[in-house]
Amino acid sequence: MNATTPQIRHITLDALRGFAVMGILWMNITAFGFPEMAYVSPVIGTPGSPSDIASWMISFIFFDGKMRAIFSLLFGASMMLVIERAAATGQSPAHVHFSRMFWLGIFGLCHFFLLWWGDILFLYAVSGAVVYVFRDWSSERLIKTGVLAYIIAAILLILGLGSMFYLQMQAAQPNASPEILDDFAEMIDGLGISVQSLAQETALYRGSFWHLLMDKLTQQVSTPFDNLILSPLETIPLMMIGMGLYKSGFLLGQADPLLYRRLGIWATAIGTLFFTAMALLAVYKKFDIILIMNITQAWSALPRLVMATGYVSLLIMLIQRFGHQPLLHRVAAAGRMAFSNYLGTSLVMAFIFYGWGLGLFSTVGRAQMVVLVFSTWITMLLWSKPWLMRYRYGPLEWLWRSLARRELQPMAISR
Repeated sequence: MNATTPQIRHITLDALRGFAVMGILWMNITAFGFPEMAYVSPVIGTPGSPSDIASWMISFIFFDGKMRAIFSLLFGASMMLVIERAAATGQSPAHVHFSRMFWLGIFGLCHFFLLWWGDILFLYAVSGAVVYVFRDWSSERLIKTGVLAYIIAAILLILGLGSMFYLQMQAAQPNASPEILDDFAEMIDGLGISVQSLAQETALYRGSFWHLLMDKLTQQVSTPFDNLILSPLETIPLMMIGMGLYKSGFLLGQADPLLYRRLGIWATAIGTLFFTAMALLAVYKKFDIILIMNITQAWSALPRLVMATGYVSLLIMLIQRFGHQPLLHRVAAAGRMAFSNYLGTSLVMAFIFYGWGLGLFSTVGRAQMVVLVFSTWITMLLWSKPWLMRYRYGPLEWLWRSLARRELQPMAISR
């Protein structure tokens, strides 16, 4: 069976999505189990032990942002696939697409308010609605425009966050004015890293479901919409690139094998080199909060795209080489059920760490969290394939499809 057949096309996209949904948990679990800023620095919310720092370095170098970038690329590709299928079956692509995005946005808001502050579904729904206007562009135009937009946004972010260094430098001057000192103190306080802020956040997440919900509805009600100010500047270009890579056949495994090999090796190596250098700089500077914010939120943007491209290339090579193996089919099944696995993981992790569940928030070490990650990966691989042997869709994929089409979709596979 060659790489252009529908079966290989589907297993390639599904397996890539499976790897992404599994990999994204590696980073998300920190945001479930510790105060928000612990995601950025290993000396916030945790003792900063050698194991904490080592765990952070592994996460930052190999996972942070890369899985989200791959997920965004694949979202653009999947969106393009749905639009093409709608047109091929005589449906209105616009109606199908915007109905899907509307309900995805609803799922995202429910996810944010009821389960977890780190939701990306609402962002994806809004970004997906925007990139629909580019659906008829050629693959080359989509990729070039997406890359250019991504680079411009990254540069603007670097310049914007770089202003933190200037304020820090001004505040450190012996003759710093009270206004400068107040501005610097306000900036640091806004990061929520004081002992009092961390204690309040810990108490909140160890509290009841009702207290968490009320905090979301009173203190964080605008957060999903606030995230639309800057986040789409990364997400929309990545989706555009994903659309272009789908149209070109790259994400379907149809490109020159030599291209996959070269991109896989060189892009991954270059990205790893940059991220390792930034991680070592952070350690050397003892995780200075201004530096670590710039490293994780701005400087990592450009090498992140390079490294994500390398990862995708390596994974496609892996899928093409071992696509017939049962384990790859299980990964692909997890990818077909990425929506259910993503939200299901949020439910499980919230239950483990939040007060309405086991209440383990800020009690499990970073290194020990790896056990939870591996256990969840195994669960995804064990349940997804047997489910899809009996049913056409994952449970939440079925619900999303039924809502978008305004009628219950056939679920069981007829025998």
